[in-house]
Amino acid sequence: MKLLNEEYIKQAIPVREKNSYKGNYGKLLFVGGNEQMGGAIIMSASAAVYSGAGLVTVASAPVNVHALHTRIPEAMFIDMYDLDTLASMIKKMDGVVIGPGLGRDDRAIDVMNTVLKALTEDQFIIIDGDAISIYVNELLDHPDAQLIFTPHLGEWKTLSNMGPDKENLQDNIQKQKELNAIVILKKGQSEIYFEDEVWQNIPGNPSMATGGMGDTLAGMISGFIGQFETYKKGILSAVFLHSKIANTLAETYYVTLPTAIIDHIPKTMKGYTNPN
Repeated sequence: MKLLNEEYIKQAIPVREKNSYKGNYGKLLFVGGNEQMGGAIIMSASAAVYSGAGLVTVASAPVNVHALHTRIPEAMFIDMYDLDTLASMIKKMDGVVIGPGLGRDDRAIDVMNTVLKALTEDQFIIIDGDAISIYVNELLDHPDAQLIFTPHLGEWKTLSNMGPDKENLQDNIQKQKELNAIVILKKGQSEIYFEDEVWQNIPGNPSMATGGMGDTLAGMISGFIGQFETYKKGILSAVFLHSKIANTLAETYYVTLPTAIIDHIPKTMKGYTNPN
């Protein structure tokens, strides 16, 4: 197992080309946020915008549009229950995040099916939160796109049938291969499982134990993937900086809110491109 450190991040974060435009930095679609849980998808999309994603669109319940544009007017919006429009929008994207606040009812299952069927092999999809349960319980087919799971330990039990007291490195590696996916296993020292290696992140801290933390991480990961040279560099940099920002905030704050982490992403990234 390899350990994530600052030296890796310094060489991974790209310096933006002088002559570039929004299309160079990722076109991302965020799918989730039912009538009760709109905040989850708003935080996830916000993290991508603040991470530097070029174009962000949110597919959510219509009731969430005003809250979304209050928080991030930079994002576009579609009704996620308009399945034809949803499928059409996916074809324009580099990647999709699905799950934050999605719910698990029949409408959520229809949305999930529509997304998976519309994806192509040159795209990626991050499956988080409720979408993990739907993917497993509905026995959905593996999408053509690069599949990335972001489970916490409870969701990992759903994916792997291994509870927090049973999961271990070797069995996790075997399950990751069976899933044919990249797995970011969120815990005190998060582990990132790629096809050929496993990385371990620096410890987080107890101030991060609050709702929305995983939604924010999923958004950061997608935003980084859309800009970085490889999936690996984007994922590892996002996981590290998510915890790094939280650790810094925890020096002066009792609780580290996901929205506070989001606000600090651009400045933190800049610091790593100009480390001196």
